[in-house]
Amino acid sequence: MLEILDTAGTEQFTAMRDLYMKNGQGFALVYSITAQSTFNDLQDLREQILRVKDTEDVPMILVGNKCDLVGKEQGQNLARQWCNCAFLESSAKSKINVNEIFYDLVRQINRKTPVEKKKPKKKSCLLL
Repeated sequence: MLEILDTAGTEQFTAMRDLYMKNGQGFALVYSITAQSTFNDLQDLREQILRVKDTEDVPMILVGNKCDLVGKEQGQNLARQWCNCAFLESSAKSKINVNEIFYDLVRQINRKTPVEKKKPKKKSCLLL
């Protein structure tokens, strides 16, 4: 099951942000291609996630939204700086790459989550 928490960049979640980050298994960091301020905010957000998770190895995808409006070079450069973080551009309006964002993130989470091995049932013998 995939549970998605969309904080939509609002400040109303700041008190709970560390808890959400601690419990989250993967993160889609989304910025608007048309709003530089949303892009600038991502560096601090990523650093907070890495601090809370206490590791650099966190399933994460950088998403430039509104790809139907402008190019993608800036997002690609940031993804490279973030140790080759996955990067996609999307358009919710045009339904471009929306599903792919979650497919990629779930694949990253699955690679990090150990697969539980099924224990063979113990056979027993009952004598009366």
